Amino acid sequence: MAATYLHSYLTLGLLLAVGIGFVFVASMANWLLRRNDPSAAKAETYECGVDPVGSGWAQVEIRYYVYAFLFVLFAVEAVFIFPWAVVFADFGLIATVEMGIFVGVLALGLAYAWRKGVLKWQ
Repeated sequence: MAATYLHSYLTLGLLLAVGIGFVFVASMANWLLRRNDPSAAKAETYECGVDPVGSGWAQVEIRYYVYAFLFVLFAVEAVFIFPWAVVFADFGLIATVEMGIFVGVLALGLAYAWRKGVLKWQ
């Protein structure tokens, strides 16, 4: 029994080592086989075929990051809720209470963001 259990970890470790080795070998092959002829034109900023105007620095407002963070937060919530909803009948009362606490904590976070004015788009 213990040998089978440890054999699973050995397989996982072997696959991990092969994956890391593959990334290392591919990176080294790229580094050895690439052309290296730097020029001023290659160091210039390039965006979609349009010649750059001004500097490459652009100020981005924090609210875009907050919206992205909130989107990811609720997308992860959906990832947890959908499988739970599929087998809802098999879980019982304890799992229902746990999911209620999970959704409640997320609702508190949303209410806090709303109260602080984070969700205003102006």
